[in-house]
Amino acid sequence: MKETQLLNRREMIKSSALLLASAAWNADNSHAPRFQIGACDWSVGRQLSPEAFERAKQIGLHGIQVSYNTGKDEKGLSDPATLQGIHDAAARTGVKVSSLAIGELNRVPYKSQPKTEEWVWNSVDAAKALGVKVILLAFFSDGDLRNDDAGKKVVISRLEKVAPHAEKQGITLGIESWLSAQEHLDIINAVGSRAVKVYYDFRNSTDAGHDIFKEIPMLGKDMICEIHMKENGQRLGEGPLDWPRVARAVKDIGYEGWMQIEGATPQGAEIIPAYQHNLNYLKGLFLT
Repeated sequence: MKETQLLNRREMIKSSALLLASAAWNADNSHAPRFQIGACDWSVGRQLSPEAFERAKQIGLHGIQVSYNTGKDEKGLSDPATLQGIHDAAARTGVKVSSLAIGELNRVPYKSQPKTEEWVWNSVDAAKALGVKVILLAFFSDGDLRNDDAGKKVVISRLEKVAPHAEKQGITLGIESWLSAQEHLDIINAVGSRAVKVYYDFRNSTDAGHDIFKEIPMLGKDMICEIHMKENGQRLGEGPLDWPRVARAVKDIGYEGWMQIEGATPQGAEIIPAYQHNLNYLKGLFLT
């Protein structure tokens, strides 16, 4: 009997904590919360689509990270009709456009394909029009920069050209790659612009063999423009990452801003319930 009472008390405390977190999350005040949680449009199954905002609202997210373009629509947000559709979806649902991402750079590398320079330049204008501050530039698959000094030099050269445009518009270009924190800093220092920072992904860095608990303070809040919250093929809290320790490290550097949930749905699982779990898990870590 006593054991049952103890378990019931624990559940009551846990429920109370979640209610408090939800109250803090939903509170209507004039200041943006320290942490805002969104998701990548490709991870909720609606890439570069107004429908992503409907899904985000159903999940309970603050925002959606929108793809600038896709393989089927390379013009993407540079098309006024597409841009307006995303703008209207955000206004209709109350879900923000949290940031943009050019995932197509994994297929069409920034280091080797000239047309990507136009993509990045135009994405700055799209970000400005949508009122967002960060654009993720992806460097995986065909765009991987590991052991590619020539590729890095091209990327630095191209970033040097677009960085003043981004600075003028108040936009940050975030590099997401398999590179170490020091390698990211080397690129940023070579470009020499406050508009270029690191888009940090704890799981990617761990999988690449880097010590994220050394890298997070090395980069600090000044060099990390935004973060992905990811467990490949697993819900948050059910994979190998030590998320409570990650949360402490993020808080310790004073990071404030968006965190985007990515790729945290088990194979065959429904996206909406999985992302509701992921959202509640992050609320418990960052809002209690």
